[in-house]
Amino acid sequence: RINASLRAGTGSTGDVNNGVRMRVEVLGCSGGIGRIGGQVLQTTSLRVDHDILIDAGTGVAGLTLAEMAAIDHVFITHSHVDHIAALPLMIDSVAEMRQAPMTIYAEAATLEILREHVFNWAIWPDFSEITVCKSMAIRFQPVAVGAPLYLGGRTITPLPAVHAVPAVGYCLDSGAGSLAFTGDTTANDALWPMLERVDNLRHLIIETAFPDSEQALALRSKHLHPSLLAKELARFAGPADLAVHISHIKPGQAERIMREIAGHGTRFSPQMLQDGQIFEL
Repeated sequence: RINASLRAGTGSTGDVNNGVRMRVEVLGCSGGIGRIGGQVLQTTSLRVDHDILIDAGTGVAGLTLAEMAAIDHVFITHSHVDHIAALPLMIDSVAEMRQAPMTIYAEAATLEILREHVFNWAIWPDFSEITVCKSMAIRFQPVAVGAPLYLGGRTITPLPAVHAVPAVGYCLDSGAGSLAFTGDTTANDALWPMLERVDNLRHLIIETAFPDSEQALALRSKHLHPSLLAKELARFAGPADLAVHISHIKPGQAERIMREIAGHGTRFSPQMLQDGQIFEL
């Protein structure tokens, strides 16, 4: 089983899981921005404990400067702006408050996109070339699907994703439990067998960006819609008590999409992910 084998090994980035509890906070989970009633929509970012981000969408802006300065590791699923919008600004805001580089993890192809189109001195300075407090402000670290990284008793394993650009998801394992985050993806043959090997999976965060009436747009942009989500979940022989959470819903579509998901019926009873939601593993 995948997690049992990971806990038996060692890694260059830290210790193997020892049952350390992990706190995952949803900073943002919307497919767009704006205010709806009293709610301010923020795009994708999850904070793991005090020192890790999974994606760096606009939700990061809700952190204090001290909280941003405490982030040592940023795992990017893919290069689309709703998942990286706060990354350049966060780095600039806290670089002088840190004593070591902030590490940006992503697939090699995604890192190349970030270097060419964001940290290119035309859109934003290349902070991997800027020395702050006697070290570079950031460093880039490529990841590969299925290759775990060990960070202070936590294991983070990239998961396969199928999107319009190179993309991954991430499985976060405390040793006591795991949370899988698909990132942006459409139908994904490789994901489900990999998740079925996670022996302590408790939560699955999976996107559903568009309603069924916008199926053509969902397929073209390689996102899920409710009927496709139902087909994907039907392929997954995961635990019956798995909590499934729906993310990346486009602004103004939440009630409709969640109603359609419920209408298709799955054995997991998915619920909408909420900003500020906290998972403890």
